[in-house]
Amino acid sequence: MESQVYPVILSGGSGTRLWPRSRASLPKQLLPLCGERTMIQETVLRAALPDTAGPIIICNEAHRFLVAEQMEEIGVKPDAIVLEPVARNTAPAAAVAAAIVAEDDPEGIVVLLPSDHVVTDVAGFKLALQAAVDAARAGNIVTFGMTPTHAETGYGYIQKGAPLSGGAYAVERFVEKPDAPTAERYLESGDYYWNSGMFVFRADVLLEEIATHAPAILPAIKESVALSTRDLNFYRLEVESFARAPNISFDYAVMEHTARAVMVPCDFGWNDVGSWSALLEVLDRDDDGNVLQGDVLVEDVENSLVSSGRGVTALVGVKDLVVIVTKDATLIADKNRAQDVKKIVDKLQKDKRAEAANHATMFRPWGSYETIDHGDRFQVKHIMVKPGESLSLQMHYHRAEHWIVVQGTARVTCDGEVRMLRENESTFIPLGATHRLENPGKVPLRLIEVQSGAYLGEDDIVRFEDIYGRVAVQT
Repeated sequence: MESQVYPVILSGGSGTRLWPRSRASLPKQLLPLCGERTMIQETVLRAALPDTAGPIIICNEAHRFLVAEQMEEIGVKPDAIVLEPVARNTAPAAAVAAAIVAEDDPEGIVVLLPSDHVVTDVAGFKLALQAAVDAARAGNIVTFGMTPTHAETGYGYIQKGAPLSGGAYAVERFVEKPDAPTAERYLESGDYYWNSGMFVFRADVLLEEIATHAPAILPAIKESVALSTRDLNFYRLEVESFARAPNISFDYAVMEHTARAVMVPCDFGWNDVGSWSALLEVLDRDDDGNVLQGDVLVEDVENSLVSSGRGVTALVGVKDLVVIVTKDATLIADKNRAQDVKKIVDKLQKDKRAEAANHATMFRPWGSYETIDHGDRFQVKHIMVKPGESLSLQMHYHRAEHWIVVQGTARVTCDGEVRMLRENESTFIPLGATHRLENPGKVPLRLIEVQSGAYLGEDDIVRFEDIYGRVAVQT
């Protein structure tokens, strides 16, 4: 009987080069940038070969409920949603995946995929994936080499070696991101491929190669997996042991050293969407070379990406621009300088600006809230609670709250008293009161919350009961 295939989806990135749409609280893989489904949803769906296991998703703890909800939306039940307690790059993540799979199936085939790539030819991807799985069953560690379409300096490259069976090739060597003349030579030679960062391997083989080439990783990972706990539907790695693992990429730790490296050449419309200009290349353009999203009006505009998430956005007589408008931020950039967006994020982070990490709308397991207005000693929010969901039983030391229901029905608990509120009804939650907000109905509950007090930060919260297993401070 052939070994089982286990898709493992890496969802730890923050996507800073796609700011302001992508931020730490809602990174690009959780956004529908290229269609109706989010990037992680598309990744999970195309990774499903016949008889594959449910996906194992490795993600940041802060994104756990969003990931779970997005899998539910597409009817996928993950085998595990593994929570990384600290960021440790792709080699420790790969080792975690191999260790988890090896517990029940040592020869299980791990398909390690980033969650934020675009593939336009899904049928071609599945053919390449099947070839990679066949090569991995023979004990190889397989990577996907993307046929270059231009002399790209933003990707690492793989030099093709001797041909093997099944359309695979030995890897001659991995090379770093080249300068422009070197990239031109690579393109002309026909022997060099873009390094896609996607890998396929047997769990036992990967653990052996890590033990040989990156031995500091394995003890930390094995201990973290052994001491992991289950929390609701989440697989929590033990923090201290995982933090001891070196922060190193899979390429550096394994692929550049192993004698088992194999490449499958591919041409299925791949893009890692590392910048707004890369997204412009992926999306369908109009006759003037533009991609226009949202309420956008243009006159004499060429080769530009314009995305408006709030109000009408109008451009006249410009070209080669990226214009991204969200509820709380606007980006305007030369599309040829799109990689430099990260420098803006660095400045926001240095200034401790909330826009670096958070959107105006923040998502929680029970729904979402949007800050509408704020000032000295007051803050106004639009709160949405999903049907059947509930906020924690909680208390605030420094603020009182007024709630006005604008849609649906609210069940409100305040210092032990329970009452129902319907549209156009309101209530007051005094400072220090123990309270809870629930949606017992079948439609989303929407309300306006007016906070007043000396301190209005999200960390002014004490939880007494929480159905989502969260700690006292908001997560």
